[in-house]
Amino acid sequence: MASSMHIKITCLAVICLILGIPLANATLSCDQMTTSLIPCIGYVRNPVASVPAPCCDAVRAINDADCKDLCNCFNFIMLKMPEFNDPAFSTIPNNCGLQVHYSTCFAMDCD
Repeated sequence: MASSMHIKITCLAVICLILGIPLANATLSCDQMTTSLIPCIGYVRNPVASVPAPCCDAVRAINDADCKDLCNCFNFIMLKMPEFNDPAFSTIPNNCGLQVHYSTCFAMDCD
């Protein structure tokens, strides 16, 4: 039979594992958004090319982000990555066949 201390250590290990599992979070951090948009750079530099599937996937995932977070992050992206010009980038959702809700995010003050 297992000792009392062994049972306690096992229970503690299980609790630590459970608490260490990240909870499902529908929103992406700005770093995750920025990284996920890397496949879109080629398209925004040359909008006549077709939108790559990884770019469409990234935009699809970002579409679930909170509007204020999205606004702040995209302002950051536009400053740090000048190749993400708004006119070319704004055509991506439509060219990926996506219905997006975040177009209104850019018409608001982020704060």
